[in-house]
Amino acid sequence: MKGESYLGWPQPYLDSFLKSIDEILFVPFAGVTMSYDEYTSSVTKALLPTNTKVVGIHNVEDKNAAIRNAQCIAVGGGNTFHLLASMQEAGILGSISDAVKSGASFIGWSAGSNVACPTIKTTNDMPIVQPDSFTALNLIDFQINAHYTIKTIEGHGGESRDLRIKELLVVNEGMKVVGLPEGKLLELDDNRWYLKGIESEPTLLFSANNEPIELKEGLVEI
Repeated sequence: MKGESYLGWPQPYLDSFLKSIDEILFVPFAGVTMSYDEYTSSVTKALLPTNTKVVGIHNVEDKNAAIRNAQCIAVGGGNTFHLLASMQEAGILGSISDAVKSGASFIGWSAGSNVACPTIKTTNDMPIVQPDSFTALNLIDFQINAHYTIKTIEGHGGESRDLRIKELLVVNEGMKVVGLPEGKLLELDDNRWYLKGIESEPTLLFSANNEPIELKEGLVEI
């Protein structure tokens, strides 16, 4: 959130989520304008209140073994195309998917939440590199549009976020997309989805040929 410290507003949720986790395996590959060490250090600093160790996967020789043994895997934000291409190059997509589906915890923000989806088709980012495909981790059965906003810029003729999502659904009718604004998170616990966060813009659920549905905080159906 603008004006707040990095990962500031979700600290209470992170404290709760990480209370039984000693170490996070962090994937910094979405970082482009900073080194992976710098990115990992910023996340380490942000998570100091949780007393959870952060290990950058870029410094691990056997990445797939580390993933198999991880308590929690975290994927940070940045450029989604660079993130996915780097994960593909490192050969870790399948290992992360298997680990999470076998019980490892997962945290993703911005690009990191987008790769949790079946594809990265709902990213907002510029394709600065070309991944082998748009297929992502497929940890969930819907898409997330991070940083969603209903706002438009006065006098600007570009497409609104709503229009871009509607275009997507015209050619991908089976998809559902959650427009997740700043200050909101989705938590999956025991096959139940919860919308949590602070006061911000509406969180909307989009599907083909339907008007968007506003999701309210608490238990939600997606």
